Amino acid sequence: MFNIFKRKKTEQQPEDLAWLYADMHGHFIPGIDDGPKELEQSLKLLESMVAFGYKKLVTTPHINADFFPNTPEIIAGALASLQHAVAERGIDIEISAAAEYMIDFGFMDLLDAPAPLLTLGNTNHVLVEMGYMQEVPMLDNALFRVQAKGYVPVLAHPERYVFYHDAPLSLFENLKEKGCLLQLNVIALAGYYGKEVLHAAERLLNAGLYDYCGSDVHHERHIKALTMLLNSKNYPKIKHGNFLNASL
Repeated sequence: MFNIFKRKKTEQQPEDLAWLYADMHGHFIPGIDDGPKELEQSLKLLESMVAFGYKKLVTTPHINADFFPNTPEIIAGALASLQHAVAERGIDIEISAAAEYMIDFGFMDLLDAPAPLLTLGNTNHVLVEMGYMQEVPMLDNALFRVQAKGYVPVLAHPERYVFYHDAPLSLFENLKEKGCLLQLNVIALAGYYGKEVLHAAERLLNAGLYDYCGSDVHHERHIKALTMLLNSKNYPKIKHGNFLNASL
C-alpha cells in the first residue's frame, strides 16, 4: 500500500554541454582583456569547460580601440603561450583564437586595411559587439562593409543591449536579412544578467533567431552560471536549438 503513494523518481538532470561541441565566445587568454589576469586562472577556467563537455574553444579577446587595443600579433603570441601551458597541464581541449571586435572607429579603420580579420574557427564569421546602452550609428555600414570584405558578421549577445529590449522581433529579423548572424550568451538564460536580459534572450530563443550559442566566460562566476543553466527551465530549449557551434 505504501508503494502506491511513493513518489516517482525524478528524471536525472542534464550534466553537460557536450552536444554543443564547441564554444565560440569566451575570454580565456590571460592578461590581455577583462578575462583572467593570471595563467593559473585561465587553466582552471579551461578545466571547467572540459568538465562541461566542450571539445573545442574559440577564445575571443576584445579588440577595442579605447580599452583593449589588441592586434592579431598580440593575440597569436598570447594564444601560443596558453596552448603550451594547456599541453603541459594535460587539459584535453582544442583551443584557437578569433576576436570580439567592438564596432567603433578603430574597427572601421580595420575594415579599410588590407590585413585580414580574425574569424571563428574554420569559418569566415567575424564576432562583433556594441556598447550596451546605445546603438552605434555606424552599425548598418559596419555590417555591410564586413560582408564586402568577404566575411559574415556575428552580433554578440543581442539580448544584452538595453536599447533592444523593447524592440520588435522584426528588428532582429531585419538584421538577419542583412546577413548578420546572432549569438546567444547562454548564461543569460540562467538569469545571470538579470530579468530584462533573461526575458530578451527567451524571446529571441523562442523565435528561433539565434545562430550561435556562446558562454562569454570571463571568470569563475560565469562558470557557476553555466552550472545553474544546466538545472534551469531553459536548458531543454537550448538543447533543441539549431546552433552552428559544431561546424567550427
